[in-house]
Amino acid sequence: MKTRIMVVDDNEEYVKETSAYFNATEKFEVAATAENGVAAIEKFNSVKPDVMLLDLVMPQADGFSVLERVQKGAAKIIVVSALSQDVFISKAIGLGADYYMIKPVSLQNLESRIREALNPSAAPKNYYSPQPSQRLVRHGSLDEKITNIFITVGIPAHIKGYHFLREAIKMAIDNPEIINNITKKLYPEVAGKFNTTPSKVERAIRHAIEVAWNRGKIENINALFGVRVYGHNEKPTNGEFIALVADKMLLESV
Repeated sequence: MKTRIMVVDDNEEYVKETSAYFNATEKFEVAATAENGVAAIEKFNSVKPDVMLLDLVMPQADGFSVLERVQKGAAKIIVVSALSQDVFISKAIGLGADYYMIKPVSLQNLESRIREALNPSAAPKNYYSPQPSQRLVRHGSLDEKITNIFITVGIPAHIKGYHFLREAIKMAIDNPEIINNITKKLYPEVAGKFNTTPSKVERAIRHAIEVAWNRGKIENINALFGVRVYGHNEKPTNGEFIALVADKMLLESV
């Protein structure tokens, strides 16, 4: 029996191309398509697909409205959108999307993500499989891998420390030695990129880490790194957290 896919996108050419690709496979078939959110919700309830490929920007009702109104867990939902900002990714994940892929994506990669969504145990081992409320973005860029970690540990995208911390981690990946000179080199370089001061960078990063700990997601953090790194009453220093994430990224790239 074939896996039934529903494609929701207002780009007619994309829908045709995607439908033709999956209908030509042995395992998948496109059971329905929709070009706006209202039609998507109606068809979802009647067609009951196994997987929904969902765009976010559509007429009448957007993809977020679809995520809010469809039954959670009734199908695997993969958001395929040109929106790459962290706030949109976090919102979609929070509303129940299983994966988030940023256009343009190859149909071969899209098929791989569908297979992983249907069979999580077959996903690459360097992907963390959290509880449903902390599903991750599956995408290859460094920014999105770091975003995966921030979503998992509970660092919200709207605070300044989120962006400072991400930039600091990227610097530590490019130059691991910078972590040994965090006050005189790392903070000033981050500050220069954001037109602020090193002291504000330090305080904002500290606040971002404290937010994660105060949200009580310590078990997510320990599961992410594969060992029990911290307890509920322990908080890493800025440098420790930056180094921990940077080391994880470097190990996964080997």
